[in-house]
Amino acid sequence: MLHEQYEESIQAFQLWMKQAGYAETTKKEYIREIQHFLKYIDGTSLSAVKKLTIVSYLVQEKERLSDQARNRSLAALRSFFKALIDFELLTSNPAQEVKKSKTERNRKPIYLEQEQLAKTVSYMHGKYKDRNIALLLLMAYSGLRVGEVHRLNCSHYDEAKGTITVLGKGRKWNEIPLAPEVNQYMRSVLAQRIKPYKPKDEAFFISQKGRRLSIRQIQKIIAEMFNEMKAEQAELQGLKLSCHKLRHSFATLMLRNQVDIRIVKELMGHSSIDTTMIYTHIHDDEKKHAVELIAVPSLLDKI
Repeated sequence: MLHEQYEESIQAFQLWMKQAGYAETTKKEYIREIQHFLKYIDGTSLSAVKKLTIVSYLVQEKERLSDQARNRSLAALRSFFKALIDFELLTSNPAQEVKKSKTERNRKPIYLEQEQLAKTVSYMHGKYKDRNIALLLLMAYSGLRVGEVHRLNCSHYDEAKGTITVLGKGRKWNEIPLAPEVNQYMRSVLAQRIKPYKPKDEAFFISQKGRRLSIRQIQKIIAEMFNEMKAEQAELQGLKLSCHKLRHSFATLMLRNQVDIRIVKELMGHSSIDTTMIYTHIHDDEKKHAVELIAVPSLLDKI
């Protein structure tokens, strides 16, 4: 049980995140992280929390969490203390100057090659095939986050222009041009759209029960596709493939095809180009080609 003294702070943080337009999944994750931290400090006044407290907590967390998860925990703490400062409940943010963990840079990045990405469509079947293909294409060929697909409304789609307007992180709107093939499936989905349970529901993707397709339902559709794909392609077995990996593949292939990184940044909806740099993987074939460009003198003739 959390100490009653923290109730006002948690309520303030919830209000702050709602006002800032945080996604529902982010709000739930951040509240869970903060509750875990508050249990750790066990009644200590928040005004007495120092940088050392935060570091000690994160060091302990590192034993059970990956570097990436630890960084998410730090992001939640930074936002929590920022919220309390904004509401004049605190005067300083002890988490602000704490450094992020260095993620494992040598870990092999997970993404699909162009040929593999193209095959994903063939694993979509059933009554809602066109709808499910459209979900897939928006992430794989337009770079949308699963939450952005979930929030898409009919009014966000411009059939004539072949664009969608996406509400991304930080409540920022971004107009994304669609590839002709993606636009074709979007038109098909709109034509076949199930009548929503609530007549005024603007959701673009509707479930068979007439409600907005949830994030979990979208993830399940993509997971089932990947499971079928893995069963037939041995090289994919063991890889953790997900909705995010489709978005990851989109950015990787864009940069692989020499698209200006500033354009990729805009398409991905990143606030910083440093985030986009994560997707600049160096392929083994590219390294081999670079070495072959250098003319090496024949050493055999000199032996």
